[in-house]
Amino acid sequence: MTLRLTPSISPSGYPWGLVVQALIYVALGINHFWHASTYVGFMPTHYSHPHALVLISGAAEILGGLGLMLKRTRRFAAWGLILMLCVYLDVHFFMAAHPDHFPSVPLIGLYLRIPFQLVLIAWAWAFTGNTNDSVSISSGSPKGN
Repeated sequence: MTLRLTPSISPSGYPWGLVVQALIYVALGINHFWHASTYVGFMPTHYSHPHALVLISGAAEILGGLGLMLKRTRRFAAWGLILMLCVYLDVHFFMAAHPDHFPSVPLIGLYLRIPFQLVLIAWAWAFTGNTNDSVSISSGSPKGN
């Protein structure tokens, strides 16, 4: 038995999940430039040049979001976003380990950021494979049994 999942397609011809993910990264990347000081405040104290890192990560998010929209660059962009999100885990673990540095963020929010990051990684992972944007799942016994 083979189950073929084809994502819902937007009027522009792109899967909705791809469009939403791309827009989120572009918007958040732009926000890194508009509100850089907020992001600098989240940076672990063991990072050098936190302002530069915020701007670089903002540019990476914008490029990753735009890259998802082009079939030619989609896989590379998805892998780049996964790498970036893995690096961000250090920030989230730092925040969870030092809640006293972030009194304006509810404690539960500091902890929920970590599993949410894993969801974002899985979502980006969905676009690392075949660029036809569908998923095939096969089950059953191998031939000859």
